[in-house]
Amino acid sequence: MPALIETELAPLTLYARGKVRDLYSVGERLLLVATDRISAFDHVLATGIPGKGKVLTQLSLFWFKFLEDIVPNHLITADVDQYPEELAGYRDELEGRSMLVKRAQMFPVECVVRGYLSGSGWKDYKATGEVCGIQLPRGLRESDRLPQPIFTPASKSLDGEHDVNISFDEMVSRVGAHNAERLRDLTLAIYKKASAYAEQRGVILADTKFEFGTAAEGIILADEVLTPDSSRFWPRDQYAPGGPQPSFDKQFVRDYLESIHWNKKAPAPALPLDVVARTQEKYLEAFRLLTGTSLSL
Repeated sequence: MPALIETELAPLTLYARGKVRDLYSVGERLLLVATDRISAFDHVLATGIPGKGKVLTQLSLFWFKFLEDIVPNHLITADVDQYPEELAGYRDELEGRSMLVKRAQMFPVECVVRGYLSGSGWKDYKATGEVCGIQLPRGLRESDRLPQPIFTPASKSLDGEHDVNISFDEMVSRVGAHNAERLRDLTLAIYKKASAYAEQRGVILADTKFEFGTAAEGIILADEVLTPDSSRFWPRDQYAPGGPQPSFDKQFVRDYLESIHWNKKAPAPALPLDVVARTQEKYLEAFRLLTGTSLSL
């Protein structure tokens, strides 16, 4: 199966094209299509991962249902039979990788929660003993579990590419105190429920990020949820704090790009078939472990 790199749905108006998702206007609604594009070091690569968009979409649908007792979400339907008639000719392209969703006024922040010390949090801690201004105990190792999960919001930089850590006070200045407190509480509540479930399934949810917006019913959860693109998943049976952990994400891609000494500037290189295959396997394994079912691509 070839990778779907880009969509062109002629009857609809393209609303936006992100690193992975193509968004189309459907009247007062949006159609989100998860392609098989993959990015690393803030660049979309020349090679996609076949079926990746289906994994992201189906896993998000699973989590939307799992979390609906905590917060409503933007999903209207993922059933292509309920899509507008003008999309009937694109059924094969849209099946399994698209969602018809509500439009929402999105908050201009990424709601990040960390339960373990890794990534940029580990770098901050080594330099300052803090993560995003939050003081942590001395003597923690890379990948250690934190005493309790911490909320570390982020914002997009002016170039729209990089996530930039911001303080909670800065978040308050951007979205208001009430919204900031509500988003923090929702983020921590979601993490608590999802991480407990994932651990029962043999997966550690080290950290993740959410996006929220407002619609008629109030604050809603939007975009993707708890996928290998937005989260750091580790196999529980291989967990060994004191260094980096094996993960269910695009680490094979990052490792390959580092090995060829790419300068991390455009144009992004293509990927060899073995890296594509191993990355696809990791996404499918994460889906199987978390949902208890296998996904046929």
